[in-house]
Formats: sequence, structure tokens, C-alpha cells
Amino acid sequence: MQKKKCVGIWMDHSTANLIDYDQSGENQTIESDFTHRRKVEALNRSEHIMHNKEQQMNEAFYKEIAAEILNYDHVVLFGPTNAKNELNNILDKDLHYEDIKIDVESADKMSDNEQMAFVRNHFDENGNS
Repeated sequence: MQKKKCVGIWMDHSTANLIDYDQSGENQTIESDFTHRRKVEALNRSEHIMHNKEQQMNEAFYKEIAAEILNYDHVVLFGPTNAKNELNNILDKDLHYEDIKIDVESADKMSDNEQMAFVRNHFDENGNS
């Protein structure tokens, strides 16, 4: 039986840290283009424009993360905001992800080492060691 490829993704609305369980690849960081500066610029024009810009950039951010998820068999999304749930809802509606096991866990802000330990513990507990 082929070993499953697993990844943990710590995320909030601005950053996603992809932590490869097997440590076979480099850990990767994906950042949203919706920065504080862009939020202020859009808000100066109008609140409606700011919300539209935020939604467009969040979609692009989630799409970039989703493209990486296709390389894995088992994923755990974790982090302090509801961004993980928003991404999970998008993935649930897409048939490309139906064979990928996706877990969603709440977690506080964490250091890089805490994130790696969380991913290792999650997959060890789920029989992926």
C-alpha cells in the first residue's frame, strides 16, 4: 500500500503555512495580497469597494492554497480564524477534492515549531505514521 501524502495548513486570512508531514519537501508559505495597505486604499474609496476587493483577494488566496492541496491525500486545516472553515466550504463544493481527507481543527497563534508539532501529532494520532 502506498504511503499517504499528508500536509498541515496553519492559516488565517493573511497567511497560510503548508507543513509537509513527511518533511520530504520544503515547507511553504502563501500570503494573501489583501494587505492592510490595500484595505486602507480601498476603504478610502468606499466601504463597498473595500469589501469587494477583500472578497476577490480572499478567493485568489484560497484558490492558490487549494491548488497545493491537490498534491496530498490527507490535509488538516488549522488556525485561529474562520479562514480554515471558509476554505473547507469551498473545497467541499469541488469534486476535485472528494478523494482527499480534510480535517479542520481550531488552534491559536503558534510558532513554526508549534505548528510542526501540531501537524506531526495530528497525523500520528490518525494512523499516518
